Amino acid sequence: MKRLFRCCGHAPGALTPEDQAAVDQFRAMLAALPDPEPWTPGHCQDIAVRVGPFVERAHPRPGDDHGPDVIAVALQHPDGWYTPYGAHYRRLGWPRCETADILGAWNPAYEPLTHAAAGLGLPADVGMAPANYGVHVEARRSDGTGYTLLRLGPYNQTWLADHDADRLNTELAGKAATVVPGFTVTAKAAPFDVSDHESYDDPDATDAAVLLVVAIAREVSA
Repeated sequence: MKRLFRCCGHAPGALTPEDQAAVDQFRAMLAALPDPEPWTPGHCQDIAVRVGPFVERAHPRPGDDHGPDVIAVALQHPDGWYTPYGAHYRRLGWPRCETADILGAWNPAYEPLTHAAAGLGLPADVGMAPANYGVHVEARRSDGTGYTLLRLGPYNQTWLADHDADRLNTELAGKAATVVPGFTVTAKAAPFDVSDHESYDDPDATDAAVLLVVAIAREVSA
């Protein structure tokens, strides 16, 4: 708020263009706060989210923004995706955002409430856990149709997901096309779908190779 009124220190009389712009921005912000444009899950629109006492612009991860409780987002500068936002900006990756912290669709009127407006970069701790990565084990027919047999995650680094995917493909070597009749089974690293986190098995609790054997046995006996 202080930043908006700093420029309003001119003598009494007609407002200067700079003062009028500040007043208009303040009015727009007040209008946006009590009556935000609703966020529509699945539309991949930029949203306004609470980060501590601030409000920030965030971009949902395509395909991972349907909720209902948690989505994956990338926090960004209010001026847009490619504007630097402090030392921690690029290190944040895709954090998990609770949908309860979403104010609505992003509106430029929220800009005065951001860290950027206070002359700050994003903090190292934004109060959101990483959305992370996963491994999907897929069963595919020759025509490309099929389904996901097993989901593993979350992994906090891509190389860990890649490592387990490679390890599972090694386990499947020579039998990928026969272990589930009519399908070819392969593993690949993929973004961790936080909106569907309950469908994942935790590779830290049970070894990935063991989970694969159990999933295949369950599928074959079904």
